[in-house]
Amino acid sequence: MKPTIAVLGTGLMGGPMARNLLGAGFPVRAWNRTRAKAEPLVADGATLCQSPAEAVDGAAFVITMLSDGVATGAMTRDADVMGALTRGAVWLDMSSTKPEEARAQQEHLASLGVDHLDAPVSGGTKGAEAGSLAIMVGGDVAAFERAVPAFEAMGRPVHVGPAGAGQLSKLANQAIVAVTIGAVAEAMLLLEKGGANPAAVRDALKGGFADSTILQQHGARMTERDFVPGGLSKFQLKDLDNLLGEAASLGLTLPTSQDIRNRFDHFCKEMDGGDKDHSGLYLELCARNNLKVE
Repeated sequence: MKPTIAVLGTGLMGGPMARNLLGAGFPVRAWNRTRAKAEPLVADGATLCQSPAEAVDGAAFVITMLSDGVATGAMTRDADVMGALTRGAVWLDMSSTKPEEARAQQEHLASLGVDHLDAPVSGGTKGAEAGSLAIMVGGDVAAFERAVPAFEAMGRPVHVGPAGAGQLSKLANQAIVAVTIGAVAEAMLLLEKGGANPAAVRDALKGGFADSTILQQHGARMTERDFVPGGLSKFQLKDLDNLLGEAASLGLTLPTSQDIRNRFDHFCKEMDGGDKDHSGLYLELCARNNLKVE
């Protein structure tokens, strides 16, 4: 019998991740603040729990996939949750938070006899559904090795350093993602207005230096005007804010990331694009050029 895993947060990402854990034979105890988002997992074999404390009771691993570090931190400080935790369990925070928040969580949980790994992911909803997420893990090596079978049900885990290093890696990932989205948006708009076929150009670029998952997936979203969220723009903005805050603490200036952050801020707050896919930065580019998107 494989160890029981509590999954706290079964939304766009957490839901398919829990489903893959079930498919790999792990007993899953699921909880979500909005109950309706967890209910479909029952058909896949999950136990639906009424509270986070009920979910973590008896679980060998606890996975959090929540909105930010504040939400995760509150969960790790909840008296009922802490009282229900099994000593020796491993807490896998797979949310995107600040490195300093991950280190604080690790220190607090260690005082309770619970290991902590910060393990944010990249790959979006498609990666979550396919079980192909890139998983960047910070924390104790022995705890990581214990968690590898669970991680491998959801993607490809790599241990990247001590507590906080997983979140630092995710911030680096998000800088690359955001800047690349900006570049792809400019390329797609240029192709459209210049009269080339964007889909054909994306095909021509496959295997070349300019090729990427973002070019192929988000380039298609832009030209097809499909901004149903896989990765929310408001979360992209949050990650960029965290990135720049971490950079400032290290005495660094990241001008390209700052510019893209400002554009996401405008898109989310002035254009009401926060709940659109982050490829929706294309819409912000069109607005800058006084172009109406059909």
